[in-house]
Amino acid sequence: MKKKICLYIAATALMSSCGIYNRYTPVETVPENLYGEQVTLADDTTNFGQTDWREVFTDPYLQQLIELGLANNTDYQAAQLRIQEAEATLLSAKLAFLPAFALSPQGSVSSFDGQKATWTYQVPVTASWELDIFGRMRNAKKQAQALYAQSRDYKQAVRTQLIASIANTYYTLLMLDEQLALSEQTATAWKETVASARALMNAGRYDESGVSQMEATYYSVETSVLDLKEQINQTENSLSLLLAETPKHYKRGKLSEQQLPDDFAVGIPLQLLANRPDVRSAEHGLEAAFYATNQARSNFYPSITLSGSAGWTNEAGTMIVNPGKFLASAIGSLTQPLFNRGQNIAQLKIAKAQQEEARLSFEQTLLNAGTEVNNALTAYQTARDKASLYEKQIESLHKALRSTSLLMEYGTNTYLEVLTARQTLLSAELSQVANRFTEIQSVVNLYQALGGGSEE
Repeated sequence: MKKKICLYIAATALMSSCGIYNRYTPVETVPENLYGEQVTLADDTTNFGQTDWREVFTDPYLQQLIELGLANNTDYQAAQLRIQEAEATLLSAKLAFLPAFALSPQGSVSSFDGQKATWTYQVPVTASWELDIFGRMRNAKKQAQALYAQSRDYKQAVRTQLIASIANTYYTLLMLDEQLALSEQTATAWKETVASARALMNAGRYDESGVSQMEATYYSVETSVLDLKEQINQTENSLSLLLAETPKHYKRGKLSEQQLPDDFAVGIPLQLLANRPDVRSAEHGLEAAFYATNQARSNFYPSITLSGSAGWTNEAGTMIVNPGKFLASAIGSLTQPLFNRGQNIAQLKIAKAQQEEARLSFEQTLLNAGTEVNNALTAYQTARDKASLYEKQIESLHKALRSTSLLMEYGTNTYLEVLTARQTLLSAELSQVANRFTEIQSVVNLYQALGGGSEE
């Protein structure tokens, strides 16, 4: 008995050395300066990405849209179905360890040379059980577990992306609304300016070319108003697609009323391994590939199956007995692959290559995550720095426009100076609105880059 135990331990150690029973070791390190050298890291693990989305996006209209998207979006629903598929695959892998039972009743009627017909029957229950000595089923189960976890991470990644997409689309609408209002105000002001210039022309203080130039500029502004209305319609249609609805108009707030957090603790880069669903998904893909390689190695070793049957029969060799008697049988089989070794070698090479691909994909996903954090932080800081400059620029341009307009009325300035002043002011105001949108968008992108909150 001791000799058998020693042989079993030696065989297990041999299988471990061949990589069949090795367990996957989770990644616990990230590249140095993953967020970039210019990003200052705190010592604690406080992380903006772990904040609930309702605390980040406080606009009530936006909250309603996000809840609607989480309930209706087809991509998110498909991700939930992928979890069910992976769960069923995992259950199948677990059930493979149990014996398989089958009821196989048989019956026949025979007659020789017109003699009385005889009826024979068998009512056996058959069972078979594969002993997983060489880890084929165990590695298949581990692979299914990793794929199940990956499907859950995929669902979370879709959820995070959906929330960010709805938020960015909503803020895009607010930006376009603000730009439309500015353009309409400018068009109204230009219309009044054209009327004043025409009155001056009728009084002999202005020429036809100046008035025509101002009218052309007015029509150009009106054209931009129509363009903005079209962009608003297209953006609302994009939002409808995210919400799985037909095109419609959505109630919304104002860009100037938006309040977002300004405390962006990014935590430590190692947290990305736990917070970012796409990073987790990539690592689970690497884990699944690891166990797929182990499973490919196990194909080189024999499979051992125990099978048997038990039931009632009335056929006892050359005799027919009634009533039937109980019959039981058991057998063990060992199947060693011989002629398909070349195929097994090829499958192992494929599995190793796929494992290396999964490793490279994981590393690239991690690097992408660090870059996205850096980009979002840089964009936010740049937008904040520009904001005060835009305010000063617009204040100066308002003064310049007032001065040139007064001077034109008294004949010391030409229409070109007024034209330039008003166009420059409109351009600066539109740029200020776009910069505010960029600031808000960078907050949304940073929130997503840090994990985008956990699913409830």
